[in-house]
Amino acid sequence: MLNMTPTVLKNLLQKSSTRMYPIEKREPFERYRGELFNNIDECIFCKKCQIKCPSQCITVTKDKDSGTGTWICDPFACVYCSICVDHCPTNSLYMKPVHRAPSAEREMMEQTGKVKPPKKKAKK
Repeated sequence: MLNMTPTVLKNLLQKSSTRMYPIEKREPFERYRGELFNNIDECIFCKKCQIKCPSQCITVTKDKDSGTGTWICDPFACVYCSICVDHCPTNSLYMKPVHRAPSAEREMMEQTGKVKPPKKKAKK
């Protein structure tokens, strides 16, 4: 018991090693990949993000009859690797350097938008 006394006293008198998280928040590191977002107005529903996603957390569907598309992401399955962001042709996918809020329920990120016709390439 007496062997521990110097260690206990030293720890009591030193500055805390940890942060008081909800009160003290630290800034994210440089090049931190945070939560995945999609600007649905720019999305063309090409399914490249779905094909390239290694964790298969993204699902893209198009309804040609109504002209709408649905983009769904399961944030619990996402590994935040940003491969989908790198392969998005319209740059509608991006990562914000923030943490996703804790949740007790499984919440899917679902967005619906209008399918835009593909742009025609100019002839040379």
